[in-house]
Amino acid sequence: MRVLLQRVSQGSVTVDGDTLGQISLGYVLLVGVGQGDTRAEADRLAEKIVNLRLFPDDRGRFDRSLLDVVGDALVVSQFTLFGDARKGRRPSFIHAADPADAEPLVDYFAERLKALGVRHVATGRFAAMMDVEIHNDGPVTLWLDSAELSA
Repeated sequence: MRVLLQRVSQGSVTVDGDTLGQISLGYVLLVGVGQGDTRAEADRLAEKIVNLRLFPDDRGRFDRSLLDVVGDALVVSQFTLFGDARKGRRPSFIHAADPADAEPLVDYFAERLKALGVRHVATGRFAAMMDVEIHNDGPVTLWLDSAELSA
């Protein structure tokens, strides 16, 4: 699994003009599922994300976690995180999981964030054309790959 994490002052996801999810201070998490990914990867990433210290303390240093600031999370499925653009002009997505496997894992990941104590977890709609509004705070953006976390 891969997650592009962006610390935000607010974020939302809209489909066909309807706002499906909206958050204030927290993380927008663009989540890609690769072939062979399991709940173990989702668990590892969720645990890492809720405990990362990416929010400033009184001195402006990254010393507070999402749980410390009682922040929110917006989870948006993003198969294109597994795009391979090394050859040609059109990315290949052969390493992305089949939608039938990916959708339940993205849902499970969102549920794990809730179970780990995230106050409010909003989501987009799997496989929909979504408009994602991200007010990147900082900006602070991190790339997390479950394969790299376990290495």
